[in-house]
Amino acid sequence: MYSSIWVAVYMPLFVTFFLLLSQQNQIKKLAILKNRKRKGLINMTNEVIKKYIGKNCKISTGSFGTTVKGKIIEVNENWIEVQTKNGNELINADYIQSVKIQ
Repeated sequence: MYSSIWVAVYMPLFVTFFLLLSQQNQIKKLAILKNRKRKGLINMTNEVIKKYIGKNCKISTGSFGTTVKGKIIEVNENWIEVQTKNGNELINADYIQSVKIQ
């Protein structure tokens, strides 16, 4: 009988805790993007990147994840296609923090 009380009381608490944790991460990402928009950092045009098509580069997405090394193949709308050792990768230009030409 006591175990059923534990499940009935604490299981909903654990579920709400994990739901709130995932929502908090999404809110942090949205806050970062909102701050970047205010500062004017997010309105990067693809014309700058189009100059470097065919050149080897290192593209960093900063706190959102990865660094990609390879040759820029194509730039379409908001996506950059990069040829790496493992194949082709697509990167969203909104999340790019820096591009270094090697």
